[in-house]
Amino acid sequence: MTIKRIWAGLALGLLLTGGVHAFAANRWAKYEHEMQDPINDPANANVEAEFTFGRMRFRSPRDSRGGRMRWGTDANKSERQFIVALRRLSVIDGKAIEQVVDIGTDEIFDYPFLYAVAAGDWEFTPSEGERLGKFFERGGFLVVDDLHNENEWANFMRGLNLAMPGREYEELSEQDAIFHIVHDLDRSVQISGYNIVYGRPYERGGILPYWRALRDEQGRIVAAAWMDQDLGDAWEWADAPEYPEKLASLAFRFGVNYVTYALTH
Repeated sequence: MTIKRIWAGLALGLLLTGGVHAFAANRWAKYEHEMQDPINDPANANVEAEFTFGRMRFRSPRDSRGGRMRWGTDANKSERQFIVALRRLSVIDGKAIEQVVDIGTDEIFDYPFLYAVAAGDWEFTPSEGERLGKFFERGGFLVVDDLHNENEWANFMRGLNLAMPGREYEELSEQDAIFHIVHDLDRSVQISGYNIVYGRPYERGGILPYWRALRDEQGRIVAAAWMDQDLGDAWEWADAPEYPEKLASLAFRFGVNYVTYALTH
């Protein structure tokens, strides 16, 4: 299945669902004003599946009052397009829409895979940090994206240290299973955001790509970071002719590997 066929199918699906929403609200209509790029639900939005993609909702000092919030960067077109690719590029039966999971609620324990964007700007209360720690203890997996430069990394780690006090991160090696569990992938690649269209592969001063992670005491990756990269942009703009198809294809494959790792470890 080529990437072009994936996007042809996606475009057809969106056209077919266009008339539905004159009669029914989108599942996350209440959060759409907080999202950067909300799109209409597909016709199969309410069909249950074995895997649900969880998007973490958190607070940030950079949130707009009454408007867009940092957690909603690239949402929800980004994850919707990734879910289409996940369903077509793997055997994982993914639900057609994401689940918005607020860090301030115990709902996070119902969704063992969470994806957070702009986590370099997040801010946790002690109780939210403790809840995230319990999420990891119960087998949860978090991957964060669109995280750039060491200042953002330090703020991300301040939040994570509330969940895993004293735990050190590592740079994942080329041999780590997460890069080979489905697709054999090269960690030296940088998945750039839309800014690559203007000739700049990096943003906000984060020049070199890193694939970082924190493990639990058993050695399982529980929190992974796509550092100085923006896979969510690659997913979101994969249907844009100007965005490099090679990067979009790789971004989907990295996402498939991380979801598969989360489901099998």
